[in-house]
Amino acid sequence: MPLTTTRTSPDWPCQVKMPGSYDWERSAAKWLRDLIPARYASYPALMRHPVLLARHAQIQVQQEIRVARTALQTARAELPVLGLPESVIEHTIKLYAAEVMQLQHIARSVRAVTEALATRGTGR
Repeated sequence: MPLTTTRTSPDWPCQVKMPGSYDWERSAAKWLRDLIPARYASYPALMRHPVLLARHAQIQVQQEIRVARTALQTARAELPVLGLPESVIEHTIKLYAAEVMQLQHIARSVRAVTEALATRGTGR
């Protein structure tokens, strides 16, 4: 069964149960909900359809990556104007670089969960 190999990949989030196991979709939905702004929990369609929630989480994380990259790329030019000391600027640049890497990992995890949810939905 191809879904079980997804679980053992380094991109599979540890908070989500193995695909095909009891209640795995619920654990996936809970994890995905934590990735999007809380106000989206009020939209019934997103809460009833985990694959739709996963799609939205993918978009959300991609936007966060763009924001972190922009902050990283502009930090050296824009932060000195704010009067920040060099040590704070360097720390901030490292923070943004680490955040981009973390978000890229989360994006891979969301893709893995989305694929598993989509496979479950199509009966493959």
